[in-house]
Amino acid sequence: MTSSAREIAGAFVAARREARALQGFPGEPPTDLVAGYKVQDEAIALWADDIAGWKIGRVQPHQVEMLGAERLAGPIFGKNLWRAKPNENVDFPVYENGFAAVEAEYVFRIGKDAPSDKTSWTAAEAANLIGTMHVGVETAGSPLATINDLGATVVVSDFGNNHGLILGAEVSNWRSKLDKGLTCETFIEGQSVGSGSASSAADGPLDALAFLAGHLAQRGKPLHAGQYVSTGAVTGVHDIVAGQHSRVSFNGSGDILCSAVKAVANGRGFA
Repeated sequence: MTSSAREIAGAFVAARREARALQGFPGEPPTDLVAGYKVQDEAIALWADDIAGWKIGRVQPHQVEMLGAERLAGPIFGKNLWRAKPNENVDFPVYENGFAAVEAEYVFRIGKDAPSDKTSWTAAEAANLIGTMHVGVETAGSPLATINDLGATVVVSDFGNNHGLILGAEVSNWRSKLDKGLTCETFIEGQSVGSGSASSAADGPLDALAFLAGHLAQRGKPLHAGQYVSTGAVTGVHDIVAGQHSRVSFNGSGDILCSAVKAVANGRGFA
């Protein structure tokens, strides 16, 4: 990498603090995920907030073989964790001329600390870490509009393209419901933009959690009790701009109502 990890991280962090779009990647993009996570770690050190949890995303299919990974991770910070209430709207910040999207998610609240030295997990082992399961909306976001176009190493560099998490209702008897399958649908401005399902079958939320537990242990950041894990976009990644409203309907677990508003510099996120 021509630019140092700290320089790249500093540019992303400054743009986020100033609610300012970046015209391009601030330096030479990382060539692999190891380099991308090095940038992410530098940015975490520069960001003045505690990690409340982690998001899990997908590596684009055409990059899986080259990068040797199917999933990626990024931090969710405490100041951008919002709790949804029934029939109440949640405003969330978006970077003007940057990237913003809403993603329907099933979210695990970790019930106990993961061993710091355990770097390989099965889905069944990871399930034992779970305290509760919730519905949620990841508010994906970056000052870099082309972040997804540039691929997983760039996504990883900027906090995994995360800008917050809206935490919804707890899913009672979650294991039984996950075994049977859970469905949800996302709407923007009243129009359906995607639907999907999640289950305990292979490649679902439990496998995502198993990936994350091992990944974070390898980075020296094992999962801790009380953290939230957003397990992946169920209905897809749906672009949104300031002024638009979204409703995510979780069949049997209620709706989350949210609106995108313009981010402002040095604020909690928005005016």
